[in-house]
Amino acid sequence: MKTSIGIGLASLVLLLPSAARAQNPMMAAVKAQHDQVKNYLLKTAETVPDNLYSFKATPEVRSIAQLIGHVADASAGICASAGGEKPPQLNAEKTMTAKAQLSKALSDAMAFCDKVIAGMDDKKAMETTKFFVGGSSTRGMILAFNTAHNFEHYGNLVTYMRLNKIVPPSSAGGGAD
Repeated sequence: MKTSIGIGLASLVLLLPSAARAQNPMMAAVKAQHDQVKNYLLKTAETVPDNLYSFKATPEVRSIAQLIGHVADASAGICASAGGEKPPQLNAEKTMTAKAQLSKALSDAMAFCDKVIAGMDDKKAMETTKFFVGGSSTRGMILAFNTAHNFEHYGNLVTYMRLNKIVPPSSAGGGAD
């Protein structure tokens, strides 16, 4: 009898993570997509040498440093909007140029988004709130917008890396981009 109870409890513990995903499938998907682009961006910030942070594909576009700063600033602001919280004031795009500063700002912004996502279930994700794109949206769609925005700028960074003969993180592991 005790063995059966023990096996039953062990099975329950192993099934809890999948049960949580089943209860919140939308936020599980949002988190998975966020984690993918977050890892690509953090690895990009780490991989690109400091001397290339000033690189621009053309004079009219953002530098690598400005792109990473923009992603950090925007992610903090967008995730704050979704979570109904005050965003961390990074001001990375306009004030930071060094790899170490920008890597930390990006890491801090991604950690803030991780916190917002972790605190949101599907029910809360369906609540409507103010958002600067379109006036209002659901919290979950705001987080999905952040992921799309991050992938958009990761695409810019992929081009910059390729122009500098750097293999992007999304290709380094065998995946295509």
